[in-house]
Parts: sequence; structure tokens; C-alpha cells
Amino acid sequence: MKRKFSLLLQEVKACNLCQSVLPLRPRPVLQLHPKASILIAGQAPGRKVHETGIPFDDPSGDRLREWMGIHRDTFYDARKIAILPMGFCYPGTGKSGDLPPRPECAATWRAQLLAHLLNIKLILVIGQYAQDYHLHDSPYTNLTATVKGWKHFWPERLPLPHPSPRNNMWLKRNPWFTTDLLPVLREHVQTVLRISS
Repeated sequence: MKRKFSLLLQEVKACNLCQSVLPLRPRPVLQLHPKASILIAGQAPGRKVHETGIPFDDPSGDRLREWMGIHRDTFYDARKIAILPMGFCYPGTGKSGDLPPRPECAATWRAQLLAHLLNIKLILVIGQYAQDYHLHDSPYTNLTATVKGWKHFWPERLPLPHPSPRNNMWLKRNPWFTTDLLPVLREHVQTVLRISS
């Protein structure tokens, strides 16, 4: 039997499972409502997002909203957009950027939370860790091939690179992403939001 959504969310937001291994105090960052029709499955919050407690409240979020063709007010409407990263707390920084999401989050909470999101029409799957979870049936072996093969998952799921400025070079090397994929994404986002309102 599913646990009541409000109680589950309350428990998730109070989670401190990884407290001993996190660089900062636990601060789970996510946005969920059972009526949401679009799910953003991301990686883990960065330091700035940890400070504000607002998902994608950084340059990555600005770019993601541009990719989706929506404004902040729509993006932060939990009844429209669910934001569920693979790791809910800032994992710290390694040699080449933020560390991977802590695995405890997905193992402990993800299936329970997803069980309440029954209205989802589109999942934006951002980055390798989210793709490993949500695209387990993928025939592709790396991120570029997975994103290039987006039609294999369409229209229910869409693999995306991380919208971080660190990926500017990837975007430059793959102009098809901007010219071919993004217009389709923007149109579909508008369609999903319209039929779900």
C-alpha cells in the first residue's frame, strides 16, 4: 500500500541518511506534486542550489528553462513540473566538478516517490546517472549516443546532456541538438502542459 504523499514528502525532506558523508548539512532539494505532468530527472543539486534550497536555481536552470521554452513561474509550479534528482543533497566537489549523486537517495526514496506521479507524460532524463535509472532499456553505450538516439525513447522520455555551462563544448560539437531536438522538445512541452491543465 502506498504511503500518503504528504507524509512521504515530509519524511524525504527531513532525511539525513548520508549526513556522515556529505560535505555540508543534509538539505534535500526536490519539487513534487501528484498532478505534475512533466518530470525532470536530474543528477544532484550543486552548491548554489544547496544554499537556496530551490532546484535548478543556477545557470544550469536558466539554460534548462530555455531548452524547454518555459518561464520560471511555470518551471516552479509543482502541479506542472516535478523535479526529482537522483541525489537530493549536494554531494560535494571532486577533481572535475561535483561528485556523483549519493546512491542512498534512489535506493531509499525514488520508487516510493515515483509511485505517486501517475500523471507524468514526459520525463526529461538529464545526465548519466538519471539515464542509467530511467533508460535501463537503452541500446546506447554513452551519453552522446543516447541523446543522439532520442527518438528511441520519444515521446515518453527524452535523454538530455546536463545543461551546465561545463557542457558548452559538447553543445558546440553537437549542433544537431539545438537545431533538431530542441524545437521538438519545446513544442511537446507546450502540448503536455496544455492538455494537462
